[in-house]
Amino acid sequence: MDSQDTIAAIATALGEASIAVIRISGEQSIELVDRIFVGKNVLCTVETHTVHYGHLVSLDDHATLDEVLVTVMHAPRTYTTENVVEVSTHGGTQTVQRVLLEVLRAGARLAEPGEFTKRAFLGGRIDLSQAEGVMELIGAHTAAAQHAALRQIEGSLSSRVRELREQLIRLMAHVEVTIDYPEHDEEDVTMGRVWDGCIGILKDVEEILQTADQGRILRDGVSVAIIGLPNVGKSSLLNQLVRKERAIVTDIPGTTRDVLDEFIQLEGVPLHILDTAGIRDTGDVVERIGVDRSRQAIADADLLIILIDGSRLLTAEDRELLGLTCDHASLVVLSKQDLVQVVSQTEIEEEFPCSTCVQFSVKDRKLLGQLEEAILTKVFSGKMKPRDATFIANTRHIRLLEESKLLLEQVLQSVNEGQTLDLVAVDLHQAWITLGEVIGETPREDLLDQIFTQFCLGK
Repeated sequence: MDSQDTIAAIATALGEASIAVIRISGEQSIELVDRIFVGKNVLCTVETHTVHYGHLVSLDDHATLDEVLVTVMHAPRTYTTENVVEVSTHGGTQTVQRVLLEVLRAGARLAEPGEFTKRAFLGGRIDLSQAEGVMELIGAHTAAAQHAALRQIEGSLSSRVRELREQLIRLMAHVEVTIDYPEHDEEDVTMGRVWDGCIGILKDVEEILQTADQGRILRDGVSVAIIGLPNVGKSSLLNQLVRKERAIVTDIPGTTRDVLDEFIQLEGVPLHILDTAGIRDTGDVVERIGVDRSRQAIADADLLIILIDGSRLLTAEDRELLGLTCDHASLVVLSKQDLVQVVSQTEIEEEFPCSTCVQFSVKDRKLLGQLEEAILTKVFSGKMKPRDATFIANTRHIRLLEESKLLLEQVLQSVNEGQTLDLVAVDLHQAWITLGEVIGETPREDLLDQIFTQFCLGK
């Protein structure tokens, strides 16, 4: 990959559409497009960030390829910090491909995946964590995930990491001064500063790491399996959660014979809801297959909603399912609250202390709202963060922050054991370097290639 090349790619999704956009970036991008553009203005002479109407033509015979709008943007105030031209053509695979081919014939080369964003990083417009935020934004499936990605692009994680590195720099300076000029500061005083400083930095790193589970949930969602005996209201609950008649509801036990799944958003959190077949011993071959799939769904789910019919006494099978509450994240739901109840929340919670129990009835919208709130509380372990919080979900960020945490703990151990300042200085410096890798202050070329090749073409 030559960073001096002019690169081009289709920046919009392929297929039939009203328009498509081809992005060109590089020092020669404006002159290159000028070779195949016919319009009122010569693009090399126009002001930056202006749009121009005209036609793109073939290099060979000047035959018209398409009627276009061309946006011209001069470096460095562009996405890549280079000269950028964006050509808006009519949508449609054939038209877009013909225009892109002509741009390549005029002197550009096809961009590699993520190369535009990589140039933005190399040009200093964004750091590495912000670049990865772009990828998170593209892949966001919910409003909450989109907001978290935008926060990362805006630098919420970057600013926190930079602040921690500044604190480490100050500690490292104290240590180096004491090593080089022992008469300037006593070693015990410096060790005290290091201890206090590392305690604060470690607390901040741990606080960021605590958001990893929430970040993963916002990005990937949660698998929620609705389980229970036949005819306790599992399909009715699914229909209520998805706000449509997704599952067949009858009074006949065993109606659901397979695992039904639906995707919903609950206050911006993606939930993959699985309505399972009623778990019971059965001689019906088809229903038995459904029960086996239900058991697999239980094993794979992030959260279990265990439905218990509150209008009838607990059975041995109910108690078997309730026994899962201590081994699995779960929520017990007492269904059919519109009928006379013979099982209470208190009874459930006393017999199964790990249980969190709520009520539900298809005839009471208020109870549905309380159930949805209980689901969110379970998903986030009662630790919902404010909307402007920094979330991390990127595996690379988590690994580096965990590495930094271990290094800081090693510093504290060295101070506690009375180790030399030289040893303390080594671990402080390594923690500073490791945190720098989060934002790309010390990037390796192979790491950059690995990250940016995960992007789509044109980004």
